[in-house]
Amino acid sequence: MYNSNVKNLVIRIANVADASCISLLARITFDETFGHLFRKREDLLNYFDTTFSVQKIEKSIQKPFTFYWIVFLNNLPIGYAKLKLQSTNEFIKAKNCCQLQKIYILKDFINHKIGLYLQNELLKTAKENNCNQIWLSVLKENSRAIHFYKKNNFKIIGAHYFQIGIEIFNFHIMSRKL
Repeated sequence: MYNSNVKNLVIRIANVADASCISLLARITFDETFGHLFRKREDLLNYFDTTFSVQKIEKSIQKPFTFYWIVFLNNLPIGYAKLKLQSTNEFIKAKNCCQLQKIYILKDFINHKIGLYLQNELLKTAKENNCNQIWLSVLKENSRAIHFYKKNNFKIIGAHYFQIGIEIFNFHIMSRKL
């Protein structure tokens, strides 16, 4: 468990009992961040059902190389993060790399710098598991996130596309050594 200098902030490793909370946070934070990019709301809702279902989150939490964190402020869940160990990438030659898959904070709480606290927990766990490089995907239009990662020593090393419904998204691959 992590306690920061933000009063009443608790960051802890999530467990299966947290899956419904993470599922709801995932839907809300994804919608806050990317919802405006969808021409068809149905595509977004279908993505939620397949990607952020409680059952899928439960199964993911139970995987041996996957870690989730959940963040509470004043006992309210306000964010979560996900790290996947042993996650290779075509742009990285390192053998023991991992993927920072998600750091999401509810929009109203972003200014508390909680993403930095979450990132520090992810990096600590990655190092403890002998990872020597970490990578992530970030939407090219998400300048706030790109700035955050660059400020934290991530560099753009490649790109890829991802399709959800009729939308095609262009992502940067960013990485840093640990």
